[in-house]
Amino acid sequence: MPLKISDRGAVPPFIVMDVLRAANQRQAEGRDVLHLELGQPATSAPQGVIAAAKRAIDTDPIGYTEAFGLPELRQRIAGWYKSEYDVDVPTDRIVVTTGSSAGFVLAFLSAFDAGDRIALADPGYPGYRNILLSMNVRPVGLAASQETRFQPVPEMLDGEKDALDGLIVASPSNPAGTMISAPELERLADACREQEIRLISDEIYHGICYGEPGETALKFDQRSIIISSFSKYFSMTGWRIGWMVVPEELLRSVECLAQNIYISAPTLSQLAAIAAFDCREELDRNVARYAANRTVLLDGLSEIGLNRRAPADGAFYVYADVGDLTNDSEAFCRTLLNETGVAITPGIDFDPGRGNRYIRLSFSGATGDIEKAVERMGDWLSRYR
Repeated sequence: MPLKISDRGAVPPFIVMDVLRAANQRQAEGRDVLHLELGQPATSAPQGVIAAAKRAIDTDPIGYTEAFGLPELRQRIAGWYKSEYDVDVPTDRIVVTTGSSAGFVLAFLSAFDAGDRIALADPGYPGYRNILLSMNVRPVGLAASQETRFQPVPEMLDGEKDALDGLIVASPSNPAGTMISAPELERLADACREQEIRLISDEIYHGICYGEPGETALKFDQRSIIISSFSKYFSMTGWRIGWMVVPEELLRSVECLAQNIYISAPTLSQLAAIAAFDCREELDRNVARYAANRTVLLDGLSEIGLNRRAPADGAFYVYADVGDLTNDSEAFCRTLLNETGVAITPGIDFDPGRGNRYIRLSFSGATGDIEKAVERMGDWLSRYR
């Protein structure tokens, strides 16, 4: 007799990781790959962070910290909200997490129960939906489009027949790279407050913007949950370090969950992250490179006929409509990789209903790789069409 297997693990895969596996297999076979699939900086952590980590290895026992993290790191994060947004955040409301992924787990477990309904924009980061499903919480996709900049708007909440318990927003977003303006974010916060919906704001791409800076939801709703990370702007993906800003009524719940799920975020990463706030010059050079890559990719896609795209306001993604070429974005991306070595992500990863006609391309890598990728795609599309 087979032993029981929980249904909680029967969630859809994170398809970009499947693409990465196929790309790595191709490289293992001695064939080249141009990586435009992964949403991570190609740069290492800032030099100041690396130096701080080396000092800590030599001088610190690297034991557990409190579940909420090192006081000095939490103070630096609080200072970031004051300097960047002119928002005062008490240090005791800041929770250091094992990446933003752990932040979402803690947020969802502390704020929602099985059967609750949580709204999120389609397209959106698949981790939201899949983590919720693993908890028997119901994700409710809001069909965002070019007209709403692929972002939710209050009218979508009004259109739901059944009550919502939460709303997840991301600005800049993954995969579209679009942003919610401050007035629109305020409208969403007001709508959530009026309808007693818990607002969760994913702000992990703040700092990587190409026009107006990102605005924090804390400006408009102190009871919202903020999720952020050192992975993107601070270029510390593999260090697995992030943070939350948590409203007072959820602090003890989040603390108990963190204590039991992972005890504390990695201490070495916490000690190193303290130095990240002093590395702005190096980090802003990374953003300048992303901006140059963005121009290369947008111009190149126009030249090869991929003109239907979301405006890439921030982050490092272009979300493009290829519905005139395919109705199966997964097969489209797989064939592109096999025949050209260009790895990109199918839109089905981000939008189960309409993603079959979209692709996501990341421009976080080397500029030369992006130039080569566009050239190869252009040659391939001339035959594909």
